[in-house]
Amino acid sequence: MADIAQMGEKKPNQTPIHTENQDVEEELIASEKFPPEEASLLGESNEKKSEANALFSSAQYENAITKYEEAASVCPHYLDYELAVLKSNIAACHLKLEQWKEAIKAATDSIDGLARLERAESADKEHEEKEKQQKEAEEDGVEEEIVSSGAQKSAPPTSEETAIEIARRKRHEDILRIRAKALMRRARARSELGGWSNLAGAEEDYKVLSAMTNLSLADRKIVQAQLRTLPPRTKAAQEKEMSEMWGKLKDLGNGILKPFGLSTDNFKMVKDERTGGYSMNFSQNGPSQ
Repeated sequence: MADIAQMGEKKPNQTPIHTENQDVEEELIASEKFPPEEASLLGESNEKKSEANALFSSAQYENAITKYEEAASVCPHYLDYELAVLKSNIAACHLKLEQWKEAIKAATDSIDGLARLERAESADKEHEEKEKQQKEAEEDGVEEEIVSSGAQKSAPPTSEETAIEIARRKRHEDILRIRAKALMRRARARSELGGWSNLAGAEEDYKVLSAMTNLSLADRKIVQAQLRTLPPRTKAAQEKEMSEMWGKLKDLGNGILKPFGLSTDNFKMVKDERTGGYSMNFSQNGPSQ
């Protein structure tokens, strides 16, 4: 798959995360294996995707988004993998345009689609295994053959993959690859957008990525760096938002208490060092000087 050049500027106090995972996925899905109507729709979707890839390569990101969305609109709705690829590519475009909220949404849609696909394929695999076990049991019949341990050891191995197993393994690898790209894109967008919730979400994404074995060396270094720098940023954002929230609550409380000649300064929260709990003390004259 051809690589697409990276763009973007490093922001102060942040680790640059312009990596190969910002490149769009260019692979086109073969339509021959689908029924005629679905094959026609997928073929049209592939054509629009190719146009979008070319627009991305020439840095026409807004136009690329439009084409990727057109490709998604004609793609059969049940093709979660193909749609996840398109959504991940849309997220890459939004990152280039520094449209962080839109990038988060597109990447999340991609990740959710892959999760649906995995659940469906897991259910199919479980169903196939049950059918296989039932068929083997019926073929064996009532009579059981007793085989010595020595004969079992000398028996030829039966671990050769079937065509279905090879296809399933390949699909699993594809899912992991697209998930890694979508997670990297969502994590970066969350980190750039900032705020307590987004930074905490970016941390979670990078933790998931740190456990994945299919990352490139460059991406793994980025993940490790972000897991070092994000916690203090997340804590600072949390403290800031909590302070702002308490300030707003205090203003609200003062508005309610003012008709009674009181204010929130008349109430003081006192921590019990023994239990860690708090109690509220009231002072008619406000806090002591």
